[in-house]
Amino acid sequence: MEYGLALAFAGAAFATFLSGIGSSIGLGIGARSATGILSEKPDQYGLMTLLVVLPSTQGIYGLVISLFVMIKINLFGGDGLADLTLAQGIMIFGASLPVGIAGLFSGIHQGKTCAGGIQMAAKRPEMGVKAGVVYAALVEFYAILGFLVSFLLIFIGID
Repeated sequence: MEYGLALAFAGAAFATFLSGIGSSIGLGIGARSATGILSEKPDQYGLMTLLVVLPSTQGIYGLVISLFVMIKINLFGGDGLADLTLAQGIMIFGASLPVGIAGLFSGIHQGKTCAGGIQMAAKRPEMGVKAGVVYAALVEFYAILGFLVSFLLIFIGID
């Protein structure tokens, strides 16, 4: 296997692993807060579940970019893998990093934000969606930017 192709595979792996790590940490942070609240207020299960699940989107963004890398290198095509130069492999690896790094940090911080929203919703349920979900969505914006940069680099920036 050529070095260019190996770097492209590594880029796909990094996109998934880094954003998945951020999502899993964020989910864990939110879930710890929600389980404490739900033990006393089980009627808030729906709102708590929404706030716990929000950080999972970063992992999805990383997975989608990994699939795009696999499409770019013709992993699913019947004609064999693309013949990438070292420079192209480096470009694909680099293009995979924005979603991975943005997903890692935004997933963790979105989990912290959701945990704060969960604590707030326990005391003032009417504020759960108004502030808890909205604040968490603001953190999500940076994961979306990382996804967009990776997407554009892979499909427009690399021949």
